[in-house]
Formats: sequence, C-alpha cells, structure tokens
Amino acid sequence: MNDIEKFIYQDSETYRDSIATVDNKGKRLWIYPKNVTGFFKKYRTVFSIVLLIILFTNPFIWIGGHPLFLFNIFERKFVVFGRVFMPQDFHLFALAMITFFVFIILFTIMFGRLWCGWACPQTLFMEIVFRKIEYWIEGDANQQRKLNEHSWDFDKTWRKGLKFTTFLAISVLVAHTLMAYLIGIDQVKHIISHSPTEKPVGFIGLFIFTGIFYFVFAYFREQACIVICPYGRLQSVLLTKDSIVVAYDFIRGEPRGKIKKDKTAEVGKVAGKLKGDCVDCSLCVQVCPTGIDIRNGTQLECVNCTACIDACDAVMDKINKPLGLIRYASHNNIEQGKRFTFTPRMIAYSVVLGLLLALQGVLLLDRKEVETTILKAQGQRYFEQPNGNLVNMYNAQVANKSFEDLKLTFKLKSHKGTIKVVGEQTTAKKQGITDFILLVEIPAQVFKSYKTAIQIEVLKENKVLETINVNFLSPIE
Repeated sequence: MNDIEKFIYQDSETYRDSIATVDNKGKRLWIYPKNVTGFFKKYRTVFSIVLLIILFTNPFIWIGGHPLFLFNIFERKFVVFGRVFMPQDFHLFALAMITFFVFIILFTIMFGRLWCGWACPQTLFMEIVFRKIEYWIEGDANQQRKLNEHSWDFDKTWRKGLKFTTFLAISVLVAHTLMAYLIGIDQVKHIISHSPTEKPVGFIGLFIFTGIFYFVFAYFREQACIVICPYGRLQSVLLTKDSIVVAYDFIRGEPRGKIKKDKTAEVGKVAGKLKGDCVDCSLCVQVCPTGIDIRNGTQLECVNCTACIDACDAVMDKINKPLGLIRYASHNNIEQGKRFTFTPRMIAYSVVLGLLLALQGVLLLDRKEVETTILKAQGQRYFEQPNGNLVNMYNAQVANKSFEDLKLTFKLKSHKGTIKVVGEQTTAKKQGITDFILLVEIPAQVFKSYKTAIQIEVLKENKVLETINVNFLSPIE
C-alpha cells in the first residue's frame, strides 16, 4: 500500500461499524439529501420519465383485443408481447430466470449497481417522483429539517398535509397500475366502478398495495435499499477491481483539505503532503440519498445514483479544477490508470449468457400454442368388440394457449381404425386446459404383441397440430 492509500485508509474502516441512517442507540436517523442538478441528474430524469411513461401506458396497450403484458399469478396465466404462457411453459420461465440471474451477475461484474441508480423502481419513484414533490412543497434539505423540528403551526400543517395527500394519491395510482399488470385493466376498472362487496378480494388487494407503496415511499424510503434489497450485498461477491462503479479518485483527491474563500488554486499541505483536489466540502455526503460518504470507497448502501458526481463536478467547476474527481470508474482505473477491459471472468459469463439466450430462443420458436397429453386410462386394459375389434380408453388433456376456442378432432395416423370422443366436449377452451376421453378402436388382427405403439393426430380444421405417440394394449402375449 502506497503513502496516499495509507493516508486514506488509516482510519477509514470505522465507517463500516455503523450505517448513516441509525444512531448508536439503534434509533432511525432521517436522511435529508440536498437537491442537486447537473449532467447526470438531467439524463437520469429524462430516462426515468421514459420508464414511467412505459410503466403507466403498458396496461392500456392491447394487441388484437388482448393485453400486451399480463402477469396473472392468481390464475397462472401470463401474456408477454401478446402471447399466452401457461404452467405448461414453466420450463421457459425457469430458463428465463436462470438467464436473468446470469445477466445480473455479468452486468454487476462489469458496471456495478448501474441498475439501482438508473432503472430500479425504488430509486426511480423515490428520487424522481416523491423526492421532487418533497422539494417542491417543503423546500431543500435544510428547509425540510427546520420544518420537521418546528412546532405544528398552520404553515407546517398545510405543507405536511399537502405532501402526504399527494404521496397517497400517487400510491393509489401506482397500486392500480400494478394491479392492472396482475389481473388486467378491464378487471381493475370493474373493481373501482362497482361496490367493494362485489369483488372484495380485488378491493382488498388494491388497498394493501396502496398501503405498501405509501409506507415505503413516505416513511421506509432508503431503508428498502439498505436493509431489504439483497442486491447490494451481492456486490461483495460480484464486484472486482475492474468493475465500473461510482468511485472517488483517491489518488487525485487526497489528502483532502479545505480552501479559503475566493482562493481557487491555493497550494497547501495536509499532514505534510501536498493537498489533493478534494476540498472536503462534504457536498457528496449531503446529496447522497443513503447518507454515505463515497470517499470511503464502494459500499453496499451506494445505489450509484450519481448525485455525488454532479455535486462534486459543480465544486470542481467553481474552483477551476478538472471534473471527474468522483466519476464512473474502476478501482484499477483510478489506482493504475487501466482502461476497462474484458476479464476472463466477464468472458466466461458472457459465453454462458449467450448459450442460455440461444437455448431460450430455440425453445420459444419451438413452442406450440396447443399442447396435448394423452395417457392410457388407469384401471382399463382393453375391450373386445363383437366385430373382433379392440378398444382402448385414453385421457387426453389439451392446453390451449391461444386467444380463441379451438374445435379439435383426433385421428389415427399409424393404423386403420377410429377414434371416438366420449361426451359432447369437442372444443378446447381458450387460455385453459380441457379434458377429453378418447375411445380408440382398431382391428385385432393387426396386433402381434401385448403392447403396440400407435400415433394419434390432433387436428384443427384438417390441419395437424400435433402427433402423439401412445401404447395400445391387446390380448396377444
């Protein structure tokens, strides 16, 4: 460890003994992040607005009379880009989750918690929606702190009332949007336009979702990232010294030291060493929504929101120093000046991810909208007809993943004979599973063994959808 690193880290590990949002007695410390503007804040805001538009408009987008997305976990029915997925497609879901986790691992190894700062719903709503409303109604960090410490008067009452009423209204909107993804926008409209007693489960669900959102964004806030979210803890096993994260340039910034007012290029010493570019203004700490000091290095509480970058760049600009004292960089980039390169670990995960994506693509292309399972009826061997034919009974289960009822017929492909559907059920219901009972009759003389493989075709309007192989039993030993 060189002299600069020794200077930085001689007492820096003590910050790991506690978190900024809890005092020594375990009491919650409220975070008042200072409002910040800058390059990254501007683009994060634009990007967040785009994501919010997508989030709130998707439930209203329908293709051919059907939703673009639907994740109905209650009925185990999912619609993705207008295609229905059912429990029979569980292997696709399992593979998609594995692929997603590999992608998260690779993405984190390369870019740290970029997702958290730019696309995570928690950060998006907290920093771009609820925090902005708070700044608008109560003012910046110091004004909010003073308002909370002030006694309850008319000014505090109307500001708090307006803020929490607005928070509640947004929570209601978000809850209804989330419910629309689960049960469909038409069902949500039905729930809110009829008596709660008509569909009490849906009404209770909306009430619970609203309460959760209000609690998280009005009170729990950054604790969701610090205490609950497991992603931050994954950093300890996923991040490497080559990972791109929001990082403080300790080589350039240390030893830090304050400058006198109006002195933009003062040369001085701290602890006998030439002063670094960090003027120890603590603005990077003041703007942090989780209350950390980024100068201590990468921490699990950091959500890579870039607020510290914008705050530090503003200071550097004022004192005529180069921007980027805090920036997106890797540890090796700062310490050794190394540019980003693909490491063997990144290459290995990329290969695995590519193979998984290829397999997922093949399985999706091979996926059928009608999936049939035919099994021999339990407890039944065969029936002998007076004309010498043999009859076997089968249970057929048809999963119809399309948006329309299908009138199906069953036909023998491998042998001469007939298939009769018992009962009047000849239609496979849309987005559901339909059971059929089949009686397959084949002349006995064609069989030469007790068990013979036969093929049954499933047809829709003379179009073969599937060919199923089953065994036909006969009395021949």
